[in-house]
Amino acid sequence: MEIPEIMERHEVLKQKFDAIHDLIDKMLDVTKCIIEFRDIHHQYAITQELEMLINTAHISTASYWTIRAAVMCAAMIMNLIAIGHEHISSTSESWEISSLAHKLANILDHLRKVLNLCFQKIEEKRQHDAFEALLRLLRTPHIDNMKILSILIYSKDEQLPLFDGTHKRRVSLDVLRRKHVLLLLSDLDIAPEELFILHHMYAEAKTQPNRPESNYEVVWIPVVDKRLSPWTEAKQMKFEEAQASMPWYSVAHPSMIDPAVIRCIKEVWGFKKKPQLVVLDPQGKEANNNAYHMLWIWGSLAFPFTKAREEALWREQTWNIELLADSIDQNIFTWIGEGKCICLYGGEDIEWIRAFTTATRAVANAARVPLEMLYVGKRNPKERVRKNSAIIQVENLSHVVQDQTLIWFFWERLESMWHSRTQQDIPGETDPILQEIVTILSYDGSDQGWAVFSRGLAEMTRGKGDLIVQVMRGFDRWKNEVTDVTTFVPTLARQLRDLHSPHHCTRLILPGTTGHIPERVVCAECSRPMEKFIMYRCCIE
Repeated sequence: MEIPEIMERHEVLKQKFDAIHDLIDKMLDVTKCIIEFRDIHHQYAITQELEMLINTAHISTASYWTIRAAVMCAAMIMNLIAIGHEHISSTSESWEISSLAHKLANILDHLRKVLNLCFQKIEEKRQHDAFEALLRLLRTPHIDNMKILSILIYSKDEQLPLFDGTHKRRVSLDVLRRKHVLLLLSDLDIAPEELFILHHMYAEAKTQPNRPESNYEVVWIPVVDKRLSPWTEAKQMKFEEAQASMPWYSVAHPSMIDPAVIRCIKEVWGFKKKPQLVVLDPQGKEANNNAYHMLWIWGSLAFPFTKAREEALWREQTWNIELLADSIDQNIFTWIGEGKCICLYGGEDIEWIRAFTTATRAVANAARVPLEMLYVGKRNPKERVRKNSAIIQVENLSHVVQDQTLIWFFWERLESMWHSRTQQDIPGETDPILQEIVTILSYDGSDQGWAVFSRGLAEMTRGKGDLIVQVMRGFDRWKNEVTDVTTFVPTLARQLRDLHSPHHCTRLILPGTTGHIPERVVCAECSRPMEKFIMYRCCIE
């Protein structure tokens, strides 16, 4: 064929070469898939399930059509070398090329689907084996905690796996050797209030390095399952922001936490969403799958954060204002030392707050009882509680908790007491401490206000809503029973008990992410089992 004629047939030739090129690409892709199937046999232990899956790939059929396509391509290329007018015009070969390309495309699609399923099964088997190995390792005694920690926090290529939040640098796992380690488990949305309180407790413990209860370290492990949602730049920024606010150690990057470890965290340690503290002793043995409640209630005094220590602390505990209020306001300890009566009260209705504080202050003045009142708001202290605190201060109705985070902590700590106490081997019906905890929590679940009165560490009473205002306004009926400060709380308790109505509606509202929820909870008012409902609530005011 002459050059001018070839130029005339340029488009036809280009189409043929493009078709051949496309067919060769598909042949190579199919061949690569077949090689990957061969490598699976050489590199992995083939289970019966995997063998059956590979058989569905029909590799022999794929090989046949690949060879047939290769023969076809070779014949066409030879014909094009000895090109002729009649060959260029042929449509039968064009049809066969197109048919083979379509056939190989379908085969390639099928091979890739089977191959992906194979790798998925292989990864599932690897994760299962890694999970079982981790469980065996957790049950095995060790000389120190290094082996356990190196499995939980996997470091590739000798990378330093931890970030030291105090000195802002990467460090090795050796900084945790033979120490009590508290693994802080949370997602990336850990609340700033949680971090603030943890920061305060951690700093307090580290300021006394010679005391035994300071001999522990905290390591943040972000529970991020990258198989469920991809890692994004937004998540990276959120991770870095949380990490930068922590003075303790944290995993340098979530990619160092293997999926098998994530599974262990969720299935063995029961992590859902609420932050959790798993305690490992100096030998790497699990001492407690969640010491969060202990830390919230007793701080570093709960060291070494074991179940035995939790039981011992409860055995020493009685229900008093110190247990209830802890350190939400340092004035409380001063008031206790001065022998004053103390009133903690809460709720959101500012009109009730005005009525209650006015009536109570009038009673205290008339009875010549030194009384201090402190407003502790409501769980999830939002704008309404902040406004109430401002009004209370402006109108000089009582003291208020100055930091909203401490109001949040008051309720979180009370909820922690409930969870911790329900896991003790004490029936709820006969447990006076648990009954008082449930009562205060149920007060917060109602729309009414409430108050707790105390003197010293022994005398306490409480009441809710309009009932306690009614008692205060009827002071003339019982004023003769109050002879001095020592008789005020017992007399008030009798008045509240006498006015108690048998008809009541008590609600105990707990978040659905708190983990352990007992099947049976008794009413603090009448000791009958409470019904359990599911409630959806939006926290936006």
